[in-house]
Amino acid sequence: MRLKDVGILWDLDGTVIDSKECHYLTWRDTFRKFGFDLDHSLFDTQFGRNNQATIPIYLGFEPDEELAESLAEEKERLFRQLAPQQTTLIPGVKDWLRQAKVRHVPQAIASSASQENINVVIASFGLSPFFDALISGEFLPAKPKPDVFLQAASALNRHPKYCLVIEDSLSGIQAAKNAGMRCVAVSTSHPQAKLTQADLVIDDFTFPFEEMLKQLNIV
Repeated sequence: MRLKDVGILWDLDGTVIDSKECHYLTWRDTFRKFGFDLDHSLFDTQFGRNNQATIPIYLGFEPDEELAESLAEEKERLFRQLAPQQTTLIPGVKDWLRQAKVRHVPQAIASSASQENINVVIASFGLSPFFDALISGEFLPAKPKPDVFLQAASALNRHPKYCLVIEDSLSGIQAAKNAGMRCVAVSTSHPQAKLTQADLVIDDFTFPFEEMLKQLNIV
């Protein structure tokens, strides 16, 4: 695969930023406000999927539209308030973003998060110059469906087979494969042994960008 044909599609939560605990705490506090509990282990199994998919699972029943919207709105309001202080960049991620940028490789965020959340996080960490598109899958079929990645590929004007997805979640890796894309998995949310569907598994982005290209035979 030639580098000039490649587009890189980045998941956000757990991949660009370490936000898992912040998401759990804001979900927990939101559920408590509405009189519900949230089990941490159940949250762990669904991390990386959108609100439409996860709220019924967290509740244990299918909520009416008003309750689902109220829960999502309150949770995301809390997250946007806390994220700039309570999340951090995954080690080495800015170096990978720069390495791709200087090689003129187009990059997009392809996240299950809301558009507003994506915008806040990208602005808070000064990442806007690296991305050509910011795609939200909030109202698309949830990962492992491939829709958010296919939409991001289209935004970059790249064929899916030339797209490289960078993900941390099991559902995200499967979504990349369902889109016909290659995938680098970062073991921030799951141990490497669970990420074997990916084409390459790394601990974090201190892994050299050049070595990633070499191992995936991207020239």
